[in-house]
Amino acid sequence: MKLYPTSQGIVIEADANYYLSPQKDWDAYINRDDLFDAITAEISTLSADASLAETLKMDILPPIRQQEVWASGVTYMKSREARMEESKDAGGGDFYARVYDADRPELFFKATAARTVGTGAEVLIRRDSKWNVPEPELTLFATSNGKIVGYTCGNDMSSRDIEGENPLYLPQAKSYDGAAAIGPCLYVPAQPINPDAQINIAIVRNGTNVFEGNISINRMKRTHTELIGYLFRETSFPYGVFLMTGTGLVPPNEFTLNVGDEVRITIEHIGTLVNKVSQKPL
Repeated sequence: MKLYPTSQGIVIEADANYYLSPQKDWDAYINRDDLFDAITAEISTLSADASLAETLKMDILPPIRQQEVWASGVTYMKSREARMEESKDAGGGDFYARVYDADRPELFFKATAARTVGTGAEVLIRRDSKWNVPEPELTLFATSNGKIVGYTCGNDMSSRDIEGENPLYLPQAKSYDGAAAIGPCLYVPAQPINPDAQINIAIVRNGTNVFEGNISINRMKRTHTELIGYLFRETSFPYGVFLMTGTGLVPPNEFTLNVGDEVRITIEHIGTLVNKVSQKPL
């Protein structure tokens, strides 16, 4: 099943049918350990409405309200290699090799809801950066009890030159207005997402794909429950939390995003997150 927040309310997609939930509080609605069973019980009392499919073509809000977005780093070998390369001149390359093999994962705060956009909105690149890339990531949703009940697509926008200059600049490279995108929905399955599911990215510039790639979720070194377990150590999330799980798709070093590019991130079973690239005016 898929949940879409819209201006009309919460739209549920189940078995090619669409339902409008009478519940209006997104935060309370998704923060349930029995979310799949609760939705299943709810739609048995609702009537399908085919017109909601048209609504979703132009009215999807970001699937986040009072939650935070966190992120995991160096969870794929490709990410380890890219981080080592970008930081070698600053002497920080070895840090990434060590964290890849360490028991404790790299976890960092990414964004508030106010700094996060949904599908169809603009992600931003920093004016003080010359090397910017998207990072397509399976994003987990865990309830306030730390139970993973849903998934979405995530775009962890990154300024690679800023982080590469000094690893201590990571917050500036990763966390700024418009640096996070999630959507288009919250996918709520009965069982954990298929580990063989593919993550795909396409970056379109002037109608042409300038970068594309795909990777299986099962290429991750760490498990989803492991990452959530560390995140919830000593940290509480009263409305639940979104956790981006790292990327294994990294454009070549000579590539950087331009204003006007379109980033399309597709994850099997979830859908496609589409964002134009923009920049704050001077």
